[in-house]
Amino acid sequence: MSTKGRSGCPISLSLELLGDRWTLLIIRDLVFAGKRHFREFLQSDEGISSRTLAERLQTLQDEGILTRSDDPTHGLKAIYRLTEAGIDLLPVLATLGAWGSKYRKADDKLARIADDLAVGGAPALKRMQGKLRAEHLG
Repeated sequence: MSTKGRSGCPISLSLELLGDRWTLLIIRDLVFAGKRHFREFLQSDEGISSRTLAERLQTLQDEGILTRSDDPTHGLKAIYRLTEAGIDLLPVLATLGAWGSKYRKADDKLARIADDLAVGGAPALKRMQGKLRAEHLG
């Protein structure tokens, strides 16, 4: 996945990194599902392949969206955590979720999460970002 900018447009630059089918879903799983390990991401309903997952995780590391560290409880596992840049994507996810809840046939339980964030506005997003900072940045 290339992240070289074709133009200086901030929307274009963001889409070059985040606009594929999988990247925001990986970030979604870190944010909302608490996933931290490679195998956990593979178990998501959307069915990402292990090769695509490995490529996207590496790109997200290279771009400073997440970090990878050894899992102290298991020598062969790695733990993925969001960086501040990754945590700052929460409003993007919340907006996409609210739009999908309103205009697409979303799962009721998942739509409720998106709707609650949308109704809570900036204060709800700030609270959740604080929680994510505690979980991911220590």
